[in-house]
Amino acid sequence: MALAPYWARIRDVLEADVFHRARQVAEHGVAQVLNELHKSVTWDTGSLRLVRRQCTLSRAETGAGLLLVPSAFAWPRVLTRSVAPEPPQLAYPARGIGTLWEPRTTAAAEAVAAVIGKSRTLLLTELDTPASTTQLARHAGLSAAGVSQHLTALRDAGLVTAHRAGRSVLYARTAVADALLCAGTA
Repeated sequence: MALAPYWARIRDVLEADVFHRARQVAEHGVAQVLNELHKSVTWDTGSLRLVRRQCTLSRAETGAGLLLVPSAFAWPRVLTRSVAPEPPQLAYPARGIGTLWEPRTTAAAEAVAAVIGKSRTLLLTELDTPASTTQLARHAGLSAAGVSQHLTALRDAGLVTAHRAGRSVLYARTAVADALLCAGTA
């Protein structure tokens, strides 16, 4: 119950992290993802090393693979779990957790709303992490159909991009939209 009011934002950050890591694996490989996961985690010559950890595990002692678990609560460290026959688990701070408690509206957003409308501006501010139409509708208090229409217009204007993630389509703000939302603060 304590997390209920915040769970949608937390879940969105975690889903965005998974989306980002999956793209990184596809584009650059697992080694780069592991090396960028956390400052205490390195992958070298087939070995995963964690700073200040003295536990050595072999593949024979653990389950197959490695389960990466983004967390909103692991910061600033990584957490590990290894219980055979399950794969070893590595919980790490999710990208974007520092933004979880920041307000999403700014004076610049109010100026942008005067030009493109409140609903579209609200959607752009909600897209500080990638989100689906359903997620945006829930957060913005708009209908999914209305959100879809707004996203189409924003995509056509070059303010958002759409990327398939499994059965969902995730929308993300473009650099142009970021500049637009920050223009009033400079």
